Amino acid sequence: MKNFGLIGAAGYVAPRHLRAIRDTGNQLLAATDPRDSVGVLDAYFPEAKFFTEIERFDRHLEKLRRQTPRQCVQYLSICSPSYLHDAHVRLALRLRAHAICEKPLVINPWNVDALGELEAETDSRVYTVLQLRVHPALARLKQRLEVGGGSRANVRLTYVTSRGPWYHVSWKGQEQKSGGVTINIGIHYFD
Repeated sequence: MKNFGLIGAAGYVAPRHLRAIRDTGNQLLAATDPRDSVGVLDAYFPEAKFFTEIERFDRHLEKLRRQTPRQCVQYLSICSPSYLHDAHVRLALRLRAHAICEKPLVINPWNVDALGELEAETDSRVYTVLQLRVHPALARLKQRLEVGGGSRANVRLTYVTSRGPWYHVSWKGQEQKSGGVTINIGIHYFD
């Protein structure tokens, strides 16, 4: 059994991470989110500590790290807004924990190198969620392209989804925080 922490417990993606942690026989020790609408924790890990301030969450995980190895967080699931991913990955690596991060890992490509250096310094790894790799329609497309002998193919991708007015007010509608459509949505298809 592995110990997990989770950043972004009130977000859209968090229940998927909570379910995966539970379904793989692991435990969540602590979670954080600036919003306190995290009743979902009760369905998965009612005993998990919860923090609305990242600094207190960090302090708690550091305290656990300094105790026995059985009590420290070994994995940190990162479900926070995209523009915070690299900072939260750095937090995981400083804690000597592996990071499991939603995409995109970084908004600006030049920030990847620093994460690689931290990985090497800490012997911890960064894992990116690649959920579309196993999507049935995309797996069929990949198989069709491979049957073509590996030659280049022109593919036209159309992504249509409705978004209410909330989208443009949230971090997702702000290019400096989401990376724009190419980074926020397109990254899943570049995989």
